[in-house]
Amino acid sequence: MNFNNTGWEVKKPDMDPKQQKKIKNLAVTAVVVIVLIMLVSQSYYLVSDQQQAVITTFGELTTIKDAGLHFKIPFIQRATLVDVNVSLRQTIGYHPDSEIRIPGESKMITGDFNIVNIDFYMEYRISDPYKYLFNSQVPDEILKNIAQSKIRNVISTYRVDPILTVGKAEIQNKIRELIREELDSTYDIGLILTNIIIQDAEPPTPDVIAAFKSVETARQDRSTARNQAQAYRNERIPAAAAEANRLIENAEFVRANRVNEANMLVAMFNAMYGEYSENPGIHRQRMYFEMLEAVLPGVKVIINAGDNSDVSMMYPLDDFLRGE
Repeated sequence: MNFNNTGWEVKKPDMDPKQQKKIKNLAVTAVVVIVLIMLVSQSYYLVSDQQQAVITTFGELTTIKDAGLHFKIPFIQRATLVDVNVSLRQTIGYHPDSEIRIPGESKMITGDFNIVNIDFYMEYRISDPYKYLFNSQVPDEILKNIAQSKIRNVISTYRVDPILTVGKAEIQNKIRELIREELDSTYDIGLILTNIIIQDAEPPTPDVIAAFKSVETARQDRSTARNQAQAYRNERIPAAAAEANRLIENAEFVRANRVNEANMLVAMFNAMYGEYSENPGIHRQRMYFEMLEAVLPGVKVIINAGDNSDVSMMYPLDDFLRGE
């Protein structure tokens, strides 16, 4: 019972039972729809090409799914997407955004008790998504701490000169192998190191920096001169080899010609000697007359081959006697 300001009783009209039932049905329907939407939204998940999904049931590992559309039990199973085919990056010694140096990370002592500032760029990826999620709370920080420890260990064994000049590649390889061994033998956090690179290495004072830059410039000039000399050598040697081959081939050609010519003369001599051996007198006389014709120009020797004559005649005999 309600009263208005005048004290009179005001009675509210009762709601129609049909309307009450209709409202109740609408409310139930809305609740059911909401529950169904939640169930449907929680029953499937989509994994991209760069990801894997770790499926846990009440916190326990159930399976690991690759790329594609998958289904799970709503509110009982949980799917956590992990970027496994993505290269992750960290910097050591400087801020990645501003590139401002971090002295606590970059400043190190070398094996000859010098101080250098070294910056590193590290690349890694997730090898086991379940271990990455559940074996540690901060796997990326653990990897960075391991890298810093191994970097300082290696730098402390080198003199300052190779660190700043020609020894960077060797130092990077040693640090990379030590980090990988540590991850495999001691820490099982689902990460694998792919590469670590020295971004910059320099002494802490400007004068020393300038001196080492001069040394590096001289090394580069020496390397350039060597490369130029090697290029000149590579250019000249083939040309000399080609010339040598040409001379050898020409000599072989001349040799072959002379051998063939000598063989031909030997064959001719052998043929003539066979004829000479059968009629030596005739050939001696012929050779004698041929020599006369060669030594005495203008003199012709005619052999009379008549039936009753053995006389050989020489023309022009009068001119020959006069010395003409």
